[in-house]
Amino acid sequence: MKSPRLQVFNRTRHNHPRHTPNLPELFERMGCTTLTTLPFADGDVTAGSESELQAVVVGPASQVDLPQTIEQSRFFANMVKRAQSGDTPEKQVEALREFITDQGQQVWENSWVRFNRSVLSCYARQVLERDLLADKRHPELGKRSDVQRYCFTDEQGEEKLRLPLSYLVKLSLADLIGVQPYLHQDLRTTAEGLLNHYLNDNTSPETFSFHVVGLSADNGQGKALARETAKRFLLTQLLTDYANEQFGLTASGQQAQIYCAPHPPQRQKQLNEMIPDAFYRELYMSPCLSGWDNGEEKHRYMHLCHQVLSRSQLNAVAKLREAGIITNNLVVLPNMSNISLANNGSHISLGSRRLTAHMKGEHGLFGAAEEKYCGDLAIKIQEHFLPLFAANFSAAPYRLGFEDFHPEKALGFLAHELDFTHLRMLWRRWRKKASLNLISHSRTPFGPEWIDRTLSQLFGLKGDFVPDFRLVDYPVGFLSSEESPALNGVAGNQERLRHDLDAMGVFDARMSLYQFFKMREFDTMGFSGFEGRHYSLFAGFEQDMGAATTLQTLITALAFKYMAEGRYDHRHIPDNPGVESERRQIFFGHALGLPTFFVKRTTRNRFLLRVLRKTKQIRNSRRYPGYLRVYQKEYCRALIAVLSEDGADLIEQMGCQDLMADLRRRIECPDAFSVSGRLTADIMSTLGTDQPLQVPASEFNRAAEEFYRTTLRRRHVDEALELLRCELPRLQRMAAQYESVRSTLRMVCGQRSLADAYDQLMDSARHQNLHGARLLGLINLVLLSIHVDQRNAQTQSDEESFNSDESDTPVYRAS
Repeated sequence: MKSPRLQVFNRTRHNHPRHTPNLPELFERMGCTTLTTLPFADGDVTAGSESELQAVVVGPASQVDLPQTIEQSRFFANMVKRAQSGDTPEKQVEALREFITDQGQQVWENSWVRFNRSVLSCYARQVLERDLLADKRHPELGKRSDVQRYCFTDEQGEEKLRLPLSYLVKLSLADLIGVQPYLHQDLRTTAEGLLNHYLNDNTSPETFSFHVVGLSADNGQGKALARETAKRFLLTQLLTDYANEQFGLTASGQQAQIYCAPHPPQRQKQLNEMIPDAFYRELYMSPCLSGWDNGEEKHRYMHLCHQVLSRSQLNAVAKLREAGIITNNLVVLPNMSNISLANNGSHISLGSRRLTAHMKGEHGLFGAAEEKYCGDLAIKIQEHFLPLFAANFSAAPYRLGFEDFHPEKALGFLAHELDFTHLRMLWRRWRKKASLNLISHSRTPFGPEWIDRTLSQLFGLKGDFVPDFRLVDYPVGFLSSEESPALNGVAGNQERLRHDLDAMGVFDARMSLYQFFKMREFDTMGFSGFEGRHYSLFAGFEQDMGAATTLQTLITALAFKYMAEGRYDHRHIPDNPGVESERRQIFFGHALGLPTFFVKRTTRNRFLLRVLRKTKQIRNSRRYPGYLRVYQKEYCRALIAVLSEDGADLIEQMGCQDLMADLRRRIECPDAFSVSGRLTADIMSTLGTDQPLQVPASEFNRAAEEFYRTTLRRRHVDEALELLRCELPRLQRMAAQYESVRSTLRMVCGQRSLADAYDQLMDSARHQNLHGARLLGLINLVLLSIHVDQRNAQTQSDEESFNSDESDTPVYRAS
C-alpha cells in the first residue's frame, strides 16, 4: 500500500542572513514526501552504542595495586616527612594510611592489576608491543616515553605488567586468540576485529558496538541494539573471568570485576579529598593504550579534561554568588580535583541511511549546510522530550545527607547549564523538597562537618534522595552564550561557543562540547545522525535500553516529520540562553525529583507552548509574577499526548504501540515501573527498609554500589545468557551452510547437542563455576554469535546498497 503524502502546514520563506532553507521544499526535492521516505522512519535507522563500565579489583590491600601504589609513592613519603616536621597535620597522614591498610576493605575501585608478562601468549605479546608504541602509524619512533609505568621488573627479576582493567580486557581477548591456533580463520578474524572496540579511555572501561545494528519494526526496533549491547557485556564478563584465571589474578589475590554503575565510587571520592589533583590523575587516568594511534597525546587530552572540569566547578562558585544563591563568604570550596569524569553512562547513536545517502550524492540537495540547519533544529525539538527519559528509562539513585547540601557542592555544574533565574528557582524548590527544615525554615549546612553532623542528628535533617543524580553531578550540556548559540543551525556555532566558554573559564576550546544530543556530522563521522548522551544506568537491556532506544528513534523521526510538514523551524524555538535554559530546567528538575517547575507566561518558545496547552493543572505562580507553575508529571503526560497525536502514523508504522503503553506506566506508576523506582526498591531491600531517607546517605550509597557490583551484574549476565540461548536455533541452521559455524559448534559441543551443551555452560556461568575448557567454549560460542551478527549486518548492507544505491550507516564511538 502506497504511503500518503505528508501534509504541509507552512511553506513560509525566510529572509535571514544565515543559510535558511525552506524545509518542505527541501524535503520534497529530496523525495521525502511520505512517511515511508522520511528520515529516521521505520527501516531507515541504524544504531550503535557506547557503554561506560565500572571496574574494581577485589583482594587484600597487600596484594592489590592501588593501595600499594599509594604507599610506595613519593607523594606519600613526602607527606609522612612533612608530618614529622610539623608541616602537615598528623591526622591527614593517618587518614590516608587507614585508607590503604584497612583490613576490612577488599574492594578497590578502578585499581590496576599486576601480573607476570610470561603468562601472555605470543599473539597477546605482539598486541601489547604494538599498543606500547609512541605512534602506531610510525613504529620507527619507538615506544612511549611512559612505558616504565606499565612494564617493570620485580625484586626477583621477573618481568611484570601493570595495567588498568580497561586494557586488561583487550589483552585477555588477544591472549584467547593466541592460545587457540585451531580456531576457524573466520572466527579468528572476527575476534581480532573486536580488539579495537575495547577502549582504554579516561578512567572506566569503555566498549562500543561490534557492528552496526539496523532498527525496524520486524526486529523490535531498539531491542535489536539492546541485544547487541547485552552480548558485548557478556563477552566482557567472560574475558574478565578468563584474565582472572589465565593471568593468575585470582590466585595472587587480585580478582578483577567489571559491571554497570553510574556514580563515581564513594571510596574514590573519599581518597580524592586526601590527595592533590595531579596524584589523582596519576592513579586513575587510563593511559589510552587502546583506541588511538598516539596514546600519549590522548592521555594528555584526558588530563586536560580533568583539569578543566576541576577549574570549571571552582568557577561555578562565583556564578552561584552572582546568582544570589551564595549570600555570604561562608562557603566550602570544591576540591581542585573534580571526580565527575569517573561517572558512567551510555551513549546511543542513531543514523539515517537516507540522509547519509544524500550527503554522499552528487546532486547537492542535502549538503553540510542543510545537515547543520536540520540537525540543530532536531536537537532543540528532542530536548523538550528529555524528561520522559530521566529516571524512567535510565537512572542513578543517590542519597545526599544534610552535610552535602552546600550549594557549591550539591548543584555541581548547574551554574554553567542554567541561567540564574532558573537556577535560583530550582535551588529553592530542591531545598523545599529535601529534609532540611529547622524551626520552620529550610537550612543549609554551616560548613564544619562536625557541626553539620550534630545538627543533622539532633533535628532529624536527613537531606534528600535524588532519582538520577548523575545528570546533575556531571556536565551534560553547557548553556549557550548570548553571542554564540550552540543550536542555531549555523556552521561553526559550536566552535564559537567553545571559545566563549573558554574565555569565561567554564571550558577549554580544545575539548569537544558536551551536549544532551550530539550531531554526528557526515564530514566528520561518515554518517549523518545523532548521539543521545543523557543515559545513566539501565536496569535491563531489552526492557529499558531497548525501549529508550526506540523512544529516541520515534522522537527523532517526529522532529523530521515536523520539518517536512513545515510546522517548526528555528524561529519557533529562539536561540538565546534564556529559552535554552527554560526547556532544560525541566529535565534537570525531573532528574532531581522536583514536582514542579516555572515557565514565563510570555515565553517565545512555540513548541513548549504547544506542550503546555495540553498540560493540566497549570496556574499562575504566586511567588514568581509573570510565570506559570507546571507539574512535572502533567508535563510528561502532555508530552505523551503530543507524541501520540502528532506521531500517530509513526507509532503505527514503527510498531511502537507497546512502547507508548510502557511509557505511560513508567510515568503513572514510577515506583513500580520506572528504572529509578525498581533500582531503589532493590537497593532498599538489601537494607531492610522501603524509604531511602530512613537510612544515612553514606549507607544507602554504599548499598547501591554493592547492589550494582553483585546482584545487578548477575542479572545483566543472566539476561545476556538467555538472549544468547534464543539464538541457538539460528546457529544450528547456519551450521549446514557455513564451515566456520559448523566447526565452532563441533568444538564447543563435542558429542552433545547444542541445547544440552549450552545448558551446562549456562549453569556453570550462573554458579560462577566456569573455568578452563568450559570458559573457552562459552567465549567461543559468544564470538560465533557475534561473527554471525556481523555477517548478517554486512549482507543486509550489501543488499540495500545494491537495491537502493544507499550504503549502510556506520556508527562510531563517541568523540
